[in-house]
Amino acid sequence: MRFQAHEIEDRLFAANLMNFQEAIDYIQSFPDMERATFGARGPTMGLPSMLSLLERMGNPHIGRNTIHVAGSKGKGSTTAMITRILEEAGLKTSTFTSPHFHDYRERIAIGGIPVSEELFAKGVAQLKPIFEAEKAAGNGSLATFGLLTALFFHLTANAQPKVEWQIVEVGLGGRYDVTNVFSSKELAIITPISLEHVEVLGSTQTEIAANKAGIIVPKCTAIMALQKDSGAKTAIGRRCREVQANFVDVAKAYKTRITNFDLNGQTFLMESPNGSHEFFTPLLGSHQVTNASTAAAAAFALAEQGHPITAEHIAKGLKKTIVPGRFEILSGEPGKDDGPVIVADSAHNHESAQALALTLKSVLGVESCIFVLGLSADKNVSAVWKELNPLCRLCVTTKSKNPRSFDPSEIADVVSTLQSNEAKIIVSDSVTDGIDQAKKLARNGEVICITGSIYVVGEAREYLLKEKAKESLQLQR
Repeated sequence: MRFQAHEIEDRLFAANLMNFQEAIDYIQSFPDMERATFGARGPTMGLPSMLSLLERMGNPHIGRNTIHVAGSKGKGSTTAMITRILEEAGLKTSTFTSPHFHDYRERIAIGGIPVSEELFAKGVAQLKPIFEAEKAAGNGSLATFGLLTALFFHLTANAQPKVEWQIVEVGLGGRYDVTNVFSSKELAIITPISLEHVEVLGSTQTEIAANKAGIIVPKCTAIMALQKDSGAKTAIGRRCREVQANFVDVAKAYKTRITNFDLNGQTFLMESPNGSHEFFTPLLGSHQVTNASTAAAAAFALAEQGHPITAEHIAKGLKKTIVPGRFEILSGEPGKDDGPVIVADSAHNHESAQALALTLKSVLGVESCIFVLGLSADKNVSAVWKELNPLCRLCVTTKSKNPRSFDPSEIADVVSTLQSNEAKIIVSDSVTDGIDQAKKLARNGEVICITGSIYVVGEAREYLLKEKAKESLQLQR
């Protein structure tokens, strides 16, 4: 049976509601690639399965403007920036991102605010009969990520006041990702591409870019961030020609340069034949200027389509966007010798690690520091460590509570093999213990950098920020 989105609330009004933990337990009872609750590595829910489920739900993903974001690096930051810009323009938004730092509510934000535990649980309770009906009809590939995606569309479709724009971040890849369910969309944004998930997406950046460019649909506008790999640029451009999409190459359309930076953020200039604009972002690192210029270019493209977005909205949006876990100072104050400065950054591949190393040097003047490093089991430890190794005085290898965590002893083996200096290596069984050990051995004013998996950074935030950890995840007002 097919339901219209507006009918779901009425039909399921009398359903017994779950509490938040019961909703999480139900969602997690399905296969979940992020927690490795299945056999072979790879996606567990395909597009046909997702489209079948959405059809049964009444296609709640349809009915509003859509911005779709794919890429290897900077998806989360770019998504946060464009969301904030639209909110500054007075447009009602919903945002879907993954993974999360602390709990699943972070993935679904209405108006930039993560949904409440009550609304999350109510949505799962309303959808459970539909999920079960879909499973009973023979759709045996339902998975946690797909159900969360469906929940996002359901809550978005039923939000009051009505959501005008949905900003959807891809989970894995693009072409075959379960978020790629739109026949039309206003924008498809491709952030920088690097080697990742090669066993699923392809062995070269060109192959990976072609997969991610699968979110570009006929007649939409595609925004391509600065790309280092020429093959990636070619693949994205080819896709745009194939589907007759309007193609905006940000690096060609805009000349961007940083004019000033300090610990408070960065000022940069974007110049085009149509004029120049100065913007500020509180996010640190040149890679964040790449993300900010991509978000700004996307907003300018929307303005050209006739949407009510101005350069002032862009400036205010970028200035107010804070993205936790991206070169975030969790403790201490740079320049003071009253204890270590603790920085967290979820650099999980070699290019992210390269950006982290450059930011540590350029922003904090780091020549050597302590790393607390933990990664997921599918990550290339050697590629990450080659970038961080020259700055290391001490490395504490650790693991998060996620079942997919890399064994810290194995990380230590890789680190010791690649070590180019006499840096000490310590193995720790938990993030909290790893941080404690690093703090005991840190010198006054020394930087401790917690990096790798987003799960490691999430646990570090909970430990060091405590109750303030979740508060900081809301968009700045």
